[in-house]
Amino acid sequence: MTLSQFQPYLSPEEYLETEKSSPIKHEYIQGQIYAMAEASDAHVTITANLVALLRNHIRGTGCRLYVADMKARIESLDIFYYPDIMVTCDSRDTQFEYFKRYPSLIIEVLSPSTEALDRGDKFSDYQELDTLQEYVLVSQNRQRIDCFRRNSEGRWVLYSYRGNQQLELTSVSFYCPLTDVYEDVAFPTNLSK
Repeated sequence: MTLSQFQPYLSPEEYLETEKSSPIKHEYIQGQIYAMAEASDAHVTITANLVALLRNHIRGTGCRLYVADMKARIESLDIFYYPDIMVTCDSRDTQFEYFKRYPSLIIEVLSPSTEALDRGDKFSDYQELDTLQEYVLVSQNRQRIDCFRRNSEGRWVLYSYRGNQQLELTSVSFYCPLTDVYEDVAFPTNLSK
């Protein structure tokens, strides 16, 4: 994510309106817009695998799954992000056409240029969403998924999944082998373990 060329302050309403016709996606942080980076083959493949697995799983539950083009709004911080995958099970989200405010699950596929942001500021920002139960970070360099799950005290607990383990997403009662998430992904040879 890089700051777009100098822009004056944009209101959330101006951002939403200009984003509708923009040829590239931008995330919005307190009046500034940041261009989104392109995704690699591994990134797109992992995202597609997760979408296929999760969409079939939540079908008929009242939950909705959104991919890459739907914004998550963190109103308390004046931020809009584009998560790779977002699931909302809150009927209040049906009233918003271009963003969602009440997700229960957010998944980000990590890349070298976004990993620090996804693990740091973005995770901190997403914690402002009271409905968010799980924040999931998926490596594209090895079979590793870090799932941060909000416990009953409101604290975030890390659950790491590696190798041939089974991924568990309690927010949507979902289980699958990590090998399904990484199907057809070619890992760099020096980082595959």
